[in-house]
Order: sequence, then structure tokens, then C-alpha cells
Amino acid sequence: MKGVKPLILAGIVAASAAVHANELDKVIDKSSEINQSAAQSQTKIDKIADSMQGRLQQFSALNKEIDGLAVYNAQLTKQLNNQLTEMEDLNASMDKVSVIERQITPLMIRMITGLEQFVALDVPFLKDERAKRITSLKEMMDRADINSSEKFRRLLEAYQVEVDYGRTIEAYTALLSVEGQEREVDFLRIGRLELIYLTRDGKKAGSWDQNTKSFVTLPDSTISQISKGLRIARKQLAPDMLTLPVHAAE
Repeated sequence: MKGVKPLILAGIVAASAAVHANELDKVIDKSSEINQSAAQSQTKIDKIADSMQGRLQQFSALNKEIDGLAVYNAQLTKQLNNQLTEMEDLNASMDKVSVIERQITPLMIRMITGLEQFVALDVPFLKDERAKRITSLKEMMDRADINSSEKFRRLLEAYQVEVDYGRTIEAYTALLSVEGQEREVDFLRIGRLELIYLTRDGKKAGSWDQNTKSFVTLPDSTISQISKGLRIARKQLAPDMLTLPVHAAE
């Protein structure tokens, strides 16, 4: 019997070890399942975290885009308001233009009449050219295909031409009645101060007397200076001093 006890004890120990081994295997299996479940859960958590991060980035990008659109809309609103203001100003200006246009036509007619009277009373140089210019202005006023601004511009140009006559020197050829005979002569215009003629043969000269409204004969001693003046006006000589008679108007 002494030998039986150790065997029983060994069996018990072996059985106990087997039981513990089974339980340990179960624990290990359970732990493995838990680890797998934890890994799956972590994977899900990582996916959710990645998804949340992506959505946060999208949200941030959308917020920036919304902010940009808000600034853009604000700028468009300002531009729209400015355009509305400009439209109101334009409408007001158009109303004023209509009023001005009704007033400017009579003004231009008076200006043409004044210019015509001025030319008639002025020294009679370039008579045909200046008369044609005034006739053209009168005809222009009757044309519907030319707007008021263009008419006014052309009228101002005509005035400017007349102004320039007063500060320039010019030589040109035209017909003139000399001693009852129509002859071709060379005219020398010095501003509006003097209008002198010299016959083409260089033998007779005269100047306009604004007081008598006629040409008076000049002495032969002036002919050389008149010839010199004609050549200077035609840029055939350099500018130089001239000694010429002057008939100053009272």
C-alpha cells in the first residue's frame, strides 16, 4: 500500500495538471480572441480616426472657401453698388446733356455768325479760304449725321485757325485788282498787322490800310524788303529783321 499512495498522488497531480493545462489553453485562446478583437477594434478606431481627420480637413477647407466667397461677395456687392451709383449719375448726366444740347445749338449758330462778322471786318487775307470755312460750318449745322460735340469741335478748330493767323507770317499767291487791272500778285501777311502785295514782275507793291479799307501803293524803295519778307515766309531765307511800312488801325 505504501507504493499505491505515490501513484495516486501522481495521478492526482497529473489530472490536476491536465485540468490546468486545459484551462490555460482556454485562457490562451480567450486571450487570443480578445487580442484579435482588440486589433479589429483598433483597426476600426484607426479607420474612424482617419475618416474624422479627413472630414476635419474637408471642413477646414470648406470654411476657408466660404470665407473666400464671403470676401468675394462683399467685393462684388461694392462693385454692384458703385455701378448702380454710376448708372444714376449717368442718367442724371444724360438729362443734363439733353438740356445742354438744346442750349448749345443756338450758341454755335451765334458763334458762326460772330466769326463771319469778324472775318468781314478783318484784314482781307485768304478771303476765299476763310469764306469757304464759314460756309462749311453753316452747312454742317444742318446735318443730322454729325452730333453736337463734333460740330462744336469743328467750330472751335475754325476759331483756333483764326487765332493762329494773328501770330504767324505767310506768303501766298492770289488775284488782285491793281490800278484797275486784275493781276496775279504775291501776298505777304504778317500776323494781322500787315498785308502787303507785290506784283509777280516785282515792279509794284502796296499794303492794306485798315482805316480806308483799301490797298495803298508803296514806294519802290520797299520792294526789296517785301521780296525778302516773302522769301522768309516761304522758308527760303532764315528769319531776319525787315523794314516795312505799317498801317496801324485806329
